[in-house]
Amino acid sequence: MSASDILVLAETVRGNLSGIVSELLGAARSVANATGGQVLAAVLSSDGAPFVAGLQDADRILLVNHPALAEYAPEPFLAALQTMVQTESPRAVLIGNTSIGWDMAPLLAARLKAPLVLGCQELQVEDGRLRATCSLCGGKMLAEVQIEAAPAVVMVLPGSCAPATAAGKAQVQTLSPPASLSADPSGVEFRQWILPPPGDVDITSQDILVAVGRGIQQKENLEPIQQLAELLGGAVCASRPIVDQGWLPTTRQVGKSGMTVKPKLYLALGISGAPEHVEGMSGADLIIAVNTDPKAPIFDVADYGAQMDLMDLVEPLSQAIQTRKK
Repeated sequence: MSASDILVLAETVRGNLSGIVSELLGAARSVANATGGQVLAAVLSSDGAPFVAGLQDADRILLVNHPALAEYAPEPFLAALQTMVQTESPRAVLIGNTSIGWDMAPLLAARLKAPLVLGCQELQVEDGRLRATCSLCGGKMLAEVQIEAAPAVVMVLPGSCAPATAAGKAQVQTLSPPASLSADPSGVEFRQWILPPPGDVDITSQDILVAVGRGIQQKENLEPIQQLAELLGGAVCASRPIVDQGWLPTTRQVGKSGMTVKPKLYLALGISGAPEHVEGMSGADLIIAVNTDPKAPIFDVADYGAQMDLMDLVEPLSQAIQTRKK
């Protein structure tokens, strides 16, 4: 153990590592390299062995196996993670800004009487001190936070850190679960996963997204946009106003109150670019925006932009793609 180590909560959902875990490992690696510490990956599960292959960017993989950890519930997970942190004494604990993270991080910080850093989008070491750049008020403000106490609990925003790339040969350790997992029943228990309606798409796994906002003006305009998305090999998503209108289901919403996406291409049609929406898509590799308003904030984050009526673009672009495919 070392006061320079960085511990990552390797969150799992439905038998798979969450997408943000690779980003957390990348952020942890950059800090550990600067401080001479190690990257520790914590896996809380009934059987953590299947997750080891996806965590080779860590130096040590710490498994806690117990039937109470088969599916997420706050009390057993908190007890296991708290015991691990107290045993390992890391410099910081990195947890994803996810629904599970929002459950775990504040409770863990309170139990440890440790500082809690929210909305972190960058971690770095300056003069031996850990500093975090944090997004506040839906991305409207940035705060530079110097973290003095250890361990600190840091919640990292999805899409803000580069994923880990250098696979190593992590040492795997299986730790004994806390006695409380067997002695005390959990006040909250997992019952079932409620999945999106059959046939809907998971926009978080799409490489190409065509996003629509208020600028589409009427529901009927969704049909040609859907056709464009299919020609591109992607899916349609939306900003909150479109979902609030009932034109698309909540599973298609991008933003602070929806999904965080990181596609290779994000084509934003008629989206103004409110901070709440940008927070959910700014990690896209390529952002192309189309809006009639030259001062629309979406142009501030776009790689390319066109000031025009989106419907004047959709049909010609679809035709051009069809021609190229012939």
